[in-house]
Amino acid sequence: MNPAPLAPLVPRPRRRLLAAGAALAAALLLPPTAAMAQAARYELDPDHITIAFLVEHIGYAKVLGLFRSARGSYRFDEASGALTDVRIEVETASVFTNQRKRDEHLKGPDFLNSGEFPRMVFTASGARRTGERQFEIAGQLELLGKALPLTLQATWNKSAESPLGGPGRKPYTMGVSARGSFKRSAYGMNYAVANGWVGDEVPLIIEFEAVRQ
Repeated sequence: MNPAPLAPLVPRPRRRLLAAGAALAAALLLPPTAAMAQAARYELDPDHITIAFLVEHIGYAKVLGLFRSARGSYRFDEASGALTDVRIEVETASVFTNQRKRDEHLKGPDFLNSGEFPRMVFTASGARRTGERQFEIAGQLELLGKALPLTLQATWNKSAESPLGGPGRKPYTMGVSARGSFKRSAYGMNYAVANGWVGDEVPLIIEFEAVRQ
């Protein structure tokens, strides 16, 4: 006759508790990429992006300018609101203020020095959600060879299938408005700062649509 089976060393309720604890520990130890599995990658639509700026001119009025060539991407999870891997690249030679001589001056060494520094780049590893559709994106702006902190206040305007897609293709599109500012003198762009002819503070106006990949 076979001997009776030994009683389990750990009571059944406690075994269930230990199993649940092990599962929780395993979840906490998952790599960050697993936690971000629901984040989709978005690419900025080059046909629907505005990166503009305003600069004081001798105190009379502000000059409105923009950059006509930019690209970028980021990752966003609609369910959690997690925004990561933000990168926006701007071609500095694409600056446009509707006045040819001024535009050539802006591309030169007094300002953007486009020949030596063809791009300015904004990057951010993450963002803080400050409202239902508001975000604070603390990143850095690389300009003229320097990378300094820049914070953008962004609003998630809308996400939906675009009605502008071709037959059989309705790209899922996200619309964003963002604002920020920086001092150009912090990057060594000191032309006409001391005499006040050209403002030092540069407010940024950023509007774009991005397509989910």
